[in-house]
Amino acid sequence: MTTIRSYHDRCPIARALDVVGERWALLVVRELLLGPQRFSELRRALPRASTNMLTDRLRELEAHGVVQRRVLPPPSASSVYQLTERGRALEGVLDALGAWGASEAPPADGSLSAAAVLMFLRGSARAHPDPPAGVWGVLLDGQPWTIIGRNGELEIRPGEPLEAESELETDADTLNALLLDPTGLDRAVADDKVRLHGEATAPPWLLIAA
Repeated sequence: MTTIRSYHDRCPIARALDVVGERWALLVVRELLLGPQRFSELRRALPRASTNMLTDRLRELEAHGVVQRRVLPPPSASSVYQLTERGRALEGVLDALGAWGASEAPPADGSLSAAAVLMFLRGSARAHPDPPAGVWGVLLDGQPWTIIGRNGELEIRPGEPLEAESELETDADTLNALLLDPTGLDRAVADDKVRLHGEATAPPWLLIAA
């Protein structure tokens, strides 16, 4: 059962919070900013959100026109959730929230999703004077992603690239640590926390956030 509540306040900020102010709502939007996701993928990315809670948030966001559900063509025929144009308009809001919240100490027992790390990478590319060009694959916690560098930005989308210069395989926590300090790559490879395919050196996108 959904729990849509209202501040009954005419201010646009309050009206926005009526839509995305419930717990987990904005994190659902965060997970969908890089592309459609199945319900199971959202559950894996948000492990502390119960199935019922996540179902409620998706229904509420769908009712407000932020999220829509789409059935994939055969042979898959499964459903995915994706942002509408209105939902994608929240990207700048989340970027600003992320920049504002970066000064807060992270919880010691906090989880970190692949989308959260990749959004940090994409934001770092926007601030970089000369982001690299190319196509690379990333396998994060078993989920494939494609990184495309062009026109001074990094485009990140779910799925394997058709052709890639290299692929890096790791988990979200390790990748986050390497984005902050790429000098730890050799140690991570030696400890089998990172596997490089296609080339033995660090992919150039790994160096832009440090």
